[in-house]
Amino acid sequence: MTESHLLKVHREIELERPVLVAAFRGWNDAGDAASFAATHLARVWSAEPIASIDPEEFYDFQAVRPQVELVDGATRKIDWPSNEFSAAKMPGSPNDVMVLVGTEPNLRWKAFSQLVIDVARMHGVELVITLGALLADVPHSRPVPVTGTAGDDALIQKLGLQRSRYEGPTGIVGVLHDRFAAAGIASASLWAAVPHYLAVTPNPKAALALVQKAVELIGAGAEIDDLVRATATYEERVTEMVASDEDVQAYVPLLEARSDERAHEEQMTEQDLPSGDALAAELEKFLRDRDD
Repeated sequence: MTESHLLKVHREIELERPVLVAAFRGWNDAGDAASFAATHLARVWSAEPIASIDPEEFYDFQAVRPQVELVDGATRKIDWPSNEFSAAKMPGSPNDVMVLVGTEPNLRWKAFSQLVIDVARMHGVELVITLGALLADVPHSRPVPVTGTAGDDALIQKLGLQRSRYEGPTGIVGVLHDRFAAAGIASASLWAAVPHYLAVTPNPKAALALVQKAVELIGAGAEIDDLVRATATYEERVTEMVASDEDVQAYVPLLEARSDERAHEEQMTEQDLPSGDALAAELEKFLRDRDD
């Protein structure tokens, strides 16, 4: 059942065969790379807000707390967890675009997913591309691996993707793809692998890789100069951090050797990416061996 009172439409817009790009902060967003990439696309495409989802029914505000900020140094303003749709016309491109940047909900994922589907149908969305980022045993000094998956054979062949064979816990992105398939809306997922030994956020290098792959699938251009500059600064900062930690400095070459062994493969599949527990165990073993 659609709960239309939870969907706020800010403006009407007619779009030509739009593609929806979606990313969510939280479990699906290692290094903030996915939300950073989607926010960047909305900005450089000059996308204007068109709709939002009321957070009241979908969040445990003790788990995802609202933020208080001062406006003009005096007036207090509360920012609630948001899920904002924006849209832009793309002259010269076969598809206009929509962007959804949100926060993974705590509650009622089926109802939440239905609202996203409602907005997609309202504007005639032909394809949904979700962005995600996960921690993996990859070095910061190599290109960011981006895996593209889909569940539809025709879409896999058309966009050069692969079928996901992942089994295990999923986030709102996984649920949305299941619901899109049931609704007859084509969808694909892009995942960037982020070095698990880095706590630096946001990760502009991974965001840049997601942006480049997304615009390739959409067939639309996007300005990336800001991301390129941010990536250069990020790499300098990370190099300094690694150089100051002997353990990490010794660990990175092991990841580089493993990455180079994979270089002949076209893509890294999701089952190749170890769990967080496996990554922690591997790092702990490496540090124990060094201590010994």
